[in-house]
Amino acid sequence: MDYQLLHTDGAARAGLITTDHGQIHTPIFMPVGTVGSVKGVHLRELKDDINAEIILGNTYHLYLRPGLDILERAGGLHKFNGFDRPMLTDSGGFQVFSLSGIRKLSEEGCEFRSHIDGSKHFFSPERVMDIERTIGADIMMAFDECPPGTADYSYARKSLDLTHGWMKRCWKRFNETEPKYGYKQALFPIVQGCVYKDLRQESAHFMSDFGAEGYAIGGLAVGEPAEMMYEMIEVVNDILPTDRPRYLMGVGTPINILEAIERGVDMFDCVMPTRNGRNACLFTAEGIISMRNAKWADCFEPIDPMAHCFADVQYTKAYLHHLFKAKELLAMQIASIHNLAFYLWLVREARKQIMANNFGPWKRDMVEKLGRKL
Repeated sequence: MDYQLLHTDGAARAGLITTDHGQIHTPIFMPVGTVGSVKGVHLRELKDDINAEIILGNTYHLYLRPGLDILERAGGLHKFNGFDRPMLTDSGGFQVFSLSGIRKLSEEGCEFRSHIDGSKHFFSPERVMDIERTIGADIMMAFDECPPGTADYSYARKSLDLTHGWMKRCWKRFNETEPKYGYKQALFPIVQGCVYKDLRQESAHFMSDFGAEGYAIGGLAVGEPAEMMYEMIEVVNDILPTDRPRYLMGVGTPINILEAIERGVDMFDCVMPTRNGRNACLFTAEGIISMRNAKWADCFEPIDPMAHCFADVQYTKAYLHHLFKAKELLAMQIASIHNLAFYLWLVREARKQIMANNFGPWKRDMVEKLGRKL
């Protein structure tokens, strides 16, 4: 994997990542394809309407279903789901965090029970590297523990020590194994440390020493105040190397994304555009629309005149309101496509403004509008 930092505007960055499956223009938003699919969205829509340059797969979920044997026999996730552009896999660390009632952590790894059938499984750093090799994404994430945003210092300290120990083992296993499908894979370490400045600084230095091809910032947007998240991003990005991409995991709202871009983040993912879309919430450049609101029942304007995708001008607000009221599956599909297309438009527009040295004024105006309820 290759990264070129092309332009900066303050701390905001425009860059280019090159993988064996294609190029990624940063800043970038990555739609989440948890089980090998972005919910309710066809590949043609992902590529032609949303213009997703990279999507995610989830290690924990793909390991359980369809399983590694099927994925390997298919030739990896790219061949299995038909997406021929870059992909990234998380490590299962966040899923481990969310399964707190049915998992046990140790220095060796994590024992957990499947949310599907209750069967017992074990993830060690080595095992996760092997699983991600089999899934075959262009970018693999290190195995980490994601502490809650409200964790006290003692817990955060122990959690960070665990993550650092696991990272050493991930790096060793990654470097003693080879990709399975004839193309290169990169491994990103994940900076942790909860909301504690000294732990974040320690982790950023520790992870930077590996000389990896990119770095992730994890453990944010998990319950801490937004301003604390922004402060931790600044702390970490002051330390991470400038010639490598920086990925803020699991974030977030359109405003969160612009704030993080202003602080030097390059890559984002979040289930929010599809999850909120399925719940009748549309993000637009003028504010947030609740499509179940009765005010849209006789509004025959296009869903979004800015036309981020075909659905925006093909359908009216009145029609989409009707679909949601009727609980028609098409409503969730249209809203998901719109929201993903809007998110991709937002990061592409941010890139244009960075290249034009106008990001700050543009971002301030956008943040004011993005928070409105229409």
